Amino acid sequence: VQLVESGGGLVQPGGSLRLSCAASGFTFSSYTVRWYRQGPGKEREQVAGITSAGGSTYYSDSVKGRFTVSRDNAKNTVYLQMNSLTPEDTAVYYCKAFNSDSGYAYWGQGTQVTVSS
Repeated sequence: VQLVESGGGLVQPGGSLRLSCAASGFTFSSYTVRWYRQGPGKEREQVAGITSAGGSTYYSDSVKGRFTVSRDNAKNTVYLQMNSLTPEDTAVYYCKAFNSDSGYAYWGQGTQVTVSS
């Protein structure tokens, strides 16, 4: 079982990044996926989520209108498109897949996003 985030990096304010969360070893299409982030000296916060079939999404107020979450179950991957990035978006971004029926949950290792000029 594995969740692997990728796509992080250094970007200038106002720029964009697309993060990926690739799954293997379990029935990904049955799992809701949430994106979290943890900035320096801050607690981990949920920023976005998408249900198993992609029919419903969630965004925190801090990213609403700038971030878009999507998924491709054929590729076992969830994406987080991040636009209009600001230094406040600097954080390690994690994805979490969980199935409320089984109770199983998996975390990725995180990917660093740094927004700086």
